[in-house]
Amino acid sequence: MEHNLNQGLLDKLTKVCICKGIPRSSIKAAIKNGANTIEAVQKATGAGSGSCGGKRCTSKIQELLIQQKAGE
Repeated sequence: MEHNLNQGLLDKLTKVCICKGIPRSSIKAAIKNGANTIEAVQKATGAGSGSCGGKRCTSKIQELLIQQKAGE
């Protein structure tokens, strides 16, 4: 229980898309709700639409997609 609470808090505080301030929790929620590609996650969350054009967050989104697929 405590681990889940800590992980949830970290997910809310950890920014995947720094330009737009989008937390890991939002990316995970989009993936859980069916976004199964980088483009779908970006469309659902707005990640990748900041000033860097997704250069910073695309690889992080890909890692989260891989983790989600591995967990299924």
